[in-house]
Amino acid sequence: MRDVVPSTGPLLSPPVVATRMKTPGGSDAAKRRAGEHAAELVTDGDTVGLGTGSTAAHAIRALGRAVDDGLDVQGVATSYASRDLAREVGIPLVGLDGIERIDVAIDGADQVDDDLALIKGGGAAHAREKVVDSTAARFVVVADPSKVTPELDRPVAVEVLPDARATVRRAIRDRGGTPTLRTAERKDGPVVTDNGNLVLDCEFGTITEPASLATDLASIPGVVEHGLFVGLADEVHVGREDGVTVRGADGE
Repeated sequence: MRDVVPSTGPLLSPPVVATRMKTPGGSDAAKRRAGEHAAELVTDGDTVGLGTGSTAAHAIRALGRAVDDGLDVQGVATSYASRDLAREVGIPLVGLDGIERIDVAIDGADQVDDDLALIKGGGAAHAREKVVDSTAARFVVVADPSKVTPELDRPVAVEVLPDARATVRRAIRDRGGTPTLRTAERKDGPVVTDNGNLVLDCEFGTITEPASLATDLASIPGVVEHGLFVGLADEVHVGREDGVTVRGADGE
């Protein structure tokens, strides 16, 4: 068994408050099939990016069972939730600054289009998710059929520095978007991310050119990260009631 480097960085202390912008649809059985199917890609000695959300959680639990059976892996968590679940199921964790590479990242999505462009950020973990997913040699998306769509059309989560909220809102409106500050459930006030920032959910209607919008959003001063993941996913595993469909970035 390898020596495990303690996780460091922004996951050392809990966030002020976190909640999730719910994505409707999708049975738990379909999510479980997708997550467990992707977990089978992990091999002995791998460093694995552990995604956030209900579908990725099934992959984490499957990996925990494999670790119990002797699989030697270490995980890089993308959020407090994935970190806590990994610890619960016995997956050794390592910080991003303690590794040279991530072999496989397994993460969910709020939407996946025909070109494997993604909208993420329903759990407000998209900044760290993007770092982990883009670092991985193989980024595998797990989803149920309700997340698959020809074109993206859900609101895009934009993480912003608290002091830049007003200026970023104006910039989003100038780009044709309608920004809404995400508020917390069961607590007054806004959602605060694991990084101590705020989230604007930005409605753009149907997003016909996600790469162009991603570039525009990234150029706004005060934006920490946005939930458009373009050109990052290598394949998507879609769980269904009767099995799993796998599609690569080449459409096969």
